[in-house]
Amino acid sequence: MASSAVTKLALVVALCMAVSVAHAITCGQVTSNLGACIGYVKNGGAVPPACCNGIRTVNGLARTTADRQTTCNCLKSLAGSIKGVNPNNAATLPAKCGVNVPFKISISTNCATVK
Repeated sequence: MASSAVTKLALVVALCMAVSVAHAITCGQVTSNLGACIGYVKNGGAVPPACCNGIRTVNGLARTTADRQTTCNCLKSLAGSIKGVNPNNAATLPAKCGVNVPFKISISTNCATVK
């Protein structure tokens, strides 16, 4: 009986790990949620409401350290792939949307140190 209980416990732990891995944030989610921000980070002006909604969504999805590090790396990659990004606009965007992001939005941020 004890062996059966241990087996069941191991199965539950494995399922929980699989579920948490399945919910990890992806660069695709980051990119699709922040697409409305591209015009602002390039040109400034008014921040589109859809951009702020996307920032809130991404911030809510990035619950773990690994998720936040993935998000950070995705943002750096995205910024590097878009011509004309104004680094100051990108850095101030979360605050303009009233979202507290736990790392500086910058291509110089070391994402490995993000907690």
